[in-house]
Amino acid sequence: MAYLLLFISAFGAATLLPLQSEAVLVGLLMQHKYSVALLIIVASIGNILGSCVNWYLGLRIERFKDKKWFPVSENNMIKAEKIYQKYGFWSLLLSWLPMIGDPITLIAGLFREKFWRFLLMVFIAKTGRYICIYLIFQGWL
Repeated sequence: MAYLLLFISAFGAATLLPLQSEAVLVGLLMQHKYSVALLIIVASIGNILGSCVNWYLGLRIERFKDKKWFPVSENNMIKAEKIYQKYGFWSLLLSWLPMIGDPITLIAGLFREKFWRFLLMVFIAKTGRYICIYLIFQGWL
């Protein structure tokens, strides 16, 4: 059940929903009864899949961005777009950041980034973040 909760929070946190997978991960790490490797894998897969949803939505965004329910503010979209235009697919390494990370993954879809390159960059960023959280939790960083 704990792994499912982590997966859901990580997936949701990557899909523009205001969720915090880091807090769930740290809470589970504090219990010292779960496999660290499995926690990182589950969180990473959930977060990466959530980013894939954003990429897909980016492919279709033009018809939705003016809707009231659209979850990304115009200001955050503009910031993410400027970053993506300046740095291209390398900006996906910032996809772990709060506020602009999720919009960057959306913009990657909007700019028709190749999915394999998107997946590679997001994998590095998201998995790297969870590994860093674990290392900080252990006091190694």
